[in-house]
Amino acid sequence: MRFATPLVPARLVRRYKRFLADMILEDGTEVVAHCANPGSMMGLKAAGTLCWLEPNDDPKKKLKYGWRLVDHENGHLTGVDTSVPNRALKSALIAHAVPGLPDYESVRAEVKYGENSRVDFLLGGDGGDIYLEVKSVTLCRQEGLAEFPDSVTARGTKHLGALAGVVAQGHRAIMLYLVQRTDCTHVALADDIDPTYAAAFEAAHAAGVEVVCIGTEITPAHVEVAGVLQFVMPRQRAQDFPRPTG
Repeated sequence: MRFATPLVPARLVRRYKRFLADMILEDGTEVVAHCANPGSMMGLKAAGTLCWLEPNDDPKKKLKYGWRLVDHENGHLTGVDTSVPNRALKSALIAHAVPGLPDYESVRAEVKYGENSRVDFLLGGDGGDIYLEVKSVTLCRQEGLAEFPDSVTARGTKHLGALAGVVAQGHRAIMLYLVQRTDCTHVALADDIDPTYAAAFEAAHAAGVEVVCIGTEITPAHVEVAGVLQFVMPRQRAQDFPRPTG
């Protein structure tokens, strides 16, 4: 997925009201950017952080910049726009370029299912339907380890229950974590942030919901689906990625 217009660098002043961020452009101009991320953005919103903004001249939009990336200034980037994963995945799914997925023939987006839910993608084929739910992962508190969620997510918990429901009906269901960071090789649940979500994941996984983790290649020009990352089950985490003490 390529950005519609070339991104421009800026420094973060502050993020507020969840969807707004004050930024200073390279020429010193202060602007307000739209932040398409309802999460806490833990670790990504310190004042002075180098960011990449997408300008627009759309008269229908009140804000002329959208916050797309955080630049860690060490060769790594994080995508902060939670609409990007589905956009990047859709084209990759159509091209059969997403690793780790079972065979399928057709791709449909935003299909209604369960109780007042829409699955991100419904994959169809001779083997039956595959319900694919996608979550954007941006949190990293330990080197190499991406975590989800970065805040309490009742919506995410609901989605896990709905996926378990379609498995009970005889379909396949996959929880896909798309890591919008270039500095992580493993993915785990942030069960200290949302233990309810972690418990719902354990129940859904026990019921047959599959999990796939995918990385991304990120530059100021594009975000593309990359390779499979390793998921660390909660019972493995203490051994593989013990939390710091003190």
